[in-house]
Amino acid sequence: MTVHAHPDDEASKGAGTVAKAHAEGVHTVLVCCTGGEAGDILNPAMDTDEVRSRLHDVRMDELAEATRIIGYDEVVMLGYRDSGMPDTETNLDPRSFAQAPLEDAVGRLVAAIREHRPHVLMTYGDDQEGYPHPDHLRVHEISIEAFEAAGDPERYPDLGAPWQPLKLYYVLWSRARVLATHERFLALGLESPFDKKWFDRPSQDDRITTSIDISDFMDVRPAALRAHRTQIDPESPFWFGLPPDEARTVHPWDEYELARSLVDTDVPEDDIFAGVRDRVGG
Repeated sequence: MTVHAHPDDEASKGAGTVAKAHAEGVHTVLVCCTGGEAGDILNPAMDTDEVRSRLHDVRMDELAEATRIIGYDEVVMLGYRDSGMPDTETNLDPRSFAQAPLEDAVGRLVAAIREHRPHVLMTYGDDQEGYPHPDHLRVHEISIEAFEAAGDPERYPDLGAPWQPLKLYYVLWSRARVLATHERFLALGLESPFDKKWFDRPSQDDRITTSIDISDFMDVRPAALRAHRTQIDPESPFWFGLPPDEARTVHPWDEYELARSLVDTDVPEDDIFAGVRDRVGG
């Protein structure tokens, strides 16, 4: 089970890992906390009055297509409104994820965990200095609480039978990935979309415990991103600036930090199910 803030986050973060797990027969579930209503339309071709008037429905259609491409078996919407970027008026909307009482939001995620019974939970980390979006911060908060609460019969007793996930991971976007991509642009004589501010961000590479080889699934992320036509400009050099044959070979790993484990596993890992397979079989 992966927990994401908005439609399109599931495409940009860990899509190859989910596709690989699905191909191996693992049941995959996405929890999407908001409908992405406050997102800017970043594709000029989709910036029309008709699309703006029904942006929520459009983003739900995009999410359905992206999750089909990735290989999610189920999608759970927590039902909150997109809080928007930091220090905007939408942060104050009482319907927004940022304004939701923590206990309520945790309860919704606990209910999803107890219903779908994941062995592995993947979420955002505690250090989000590089992109402090209110909804991403809240995803971390509720995931930490829900990981503990879902298995506790005394917490949320009306939300189903207790279920304890065995591992909790933080999704990371490594400096090594950015650097490898940047260097490939330069080697091909192309202008890199990674400017100085990318390299001024604190590196979290020292936190990586788990690297998943997604060599066979490198086309999944760009295809899923393109499904989010309002949010992703198909001409974006950031996402699609490298020729596909080149992009497939640049840093073919998804990287994570193992934040909690209730099974025996040695780090570094190359399998998010290390230790879990021994416990539950398969």
